[in-house]
Amino acid sequence: MMSVSSQRNIMTTARKMRRVINEIRGKSVNEAYILLKTMPYRASEIVLKKLVEAVASARQQQGLNPDELFVSEVFADEGPTMKRFKPRAQGRIYQRLRRSSHLTLIVSRSRKGA
Repeated sequence: MMSVSSQRNIMTTARKMRRVINEIRGKSVNEAYILLKTMPYRASEIVLKKLVEAVASARQQQGLNPDELFVSEVFADEGPTMKRFKPRAQGRIYQRLRRSSHLTLIVSRSRKGA
């Protein structure tokens, strides 16, 4: 029994998301919630919303107790990159890459994927 929550095209790089999700992988839902609430990163707010959503889904659809759940899988993949340009001195242009990511969070009764 597992519950999946995902979000696509998040305007945060996958590298910054992984810094947050590596800390909560395999932890209980309660531990992960406390960790995400105290982290100073913007990505932690996004992951926290997905965690709450996955727990609510598991509770509503499958009748699971949130105290028994673990973050069994969580991963961030790269999304589409928007290419933007910034004018520089003497008529030059520098390219800026606005990277995005896709987040998937799975909670289940076991620590590993069910």
